[in-house]
Amino acid sequence: MAVAVRVIPCLDVDAGRVVKGINFEGLRDAGDPVELAHRYDNAGADELTFLDVTASSGNRETTFDVVRRTAEEVFIPLTVGGGVRGVAEVDKLLRFGADKASINTAAVARPDVIDEITRHFGSQVLVLSVDARRTRPGSEPTASGFEVTTHGGRQGTGIDAIAWAKEAADRGVGEILLNSIDADGTKDGFDLELIRLVRAAVRIPIIASGGAGEPAHFPPAVEAGADAVLAASVFHFGPDDMMAQVKAAIRDAGFLVR
Repeated sequence: MAVAVRVIPCLDVDAGRVVKGINFEGLRDAGDPVELAHRYDNAGADELTFLDVTASSGNRETTFDVVRRTAEEVFIPLTVGGGVRGVAEVDKLLRFGADKASINTAAVARPDVIDEITRHFGSQVLVLSVDARRTRPGSEPTASGFEVTTHGGRQGTGIDAIAWAKEAADRGVGEILLNSIDADGTKDGFDLELIRLVRAAVRIPIIASGGAGEPAHFPPAVEAGADAVLAASVFHFGPDDMMAQVKAAIRDAGFLVR
């Protein structure tokens, strides 16, 4: 039986406000996260993703409060990432109302944290966020041509992005949030090559992110192998019926959508 494609707005949260930039730079205010969550819930979003873009600056308590207030009023699944380093942070996020936690830098630094979290809570609660880009000229090439980055795509790691996605899946992560650093902010569409490569390497769900600028960009990502599609600006700054337009485009392309 085919599984319906999920459409997920992403809310990048900074000091209790939703912001949007390119690779987390040049941020501009996009509104109150709880109000936006309400709007997207009413518009038919299947899930919401919150990313704390300044988690390392000691702003976590603000995000926990946002999670709590959102979870009290919105009943679609909520994934929260940014500053998740291990079991303790995941436990707190779940107690504040999150359904899933997203991890990135901490897993790159210490992959065993994936095993620890999934062993404690189960695979279904952990999303691995992979910020991937094509390797830069002069840097060490990877087998796939893509590398994992940290710090919002500004710092390369030399780790092959496809191999990392496969390792994380083998370790038990429940989903992969695949963010194309190259496509982020271009509004030219998702990186279909990247999606296809990860799809061929893993069997767990893939959430495609980065590059969406219009409804027509979403169906090709699903065709390439994405189980869900995530975007920010196209929803925050687009027309009020953008969610409906995106779902209609996916449905018209022959895919099952909620």
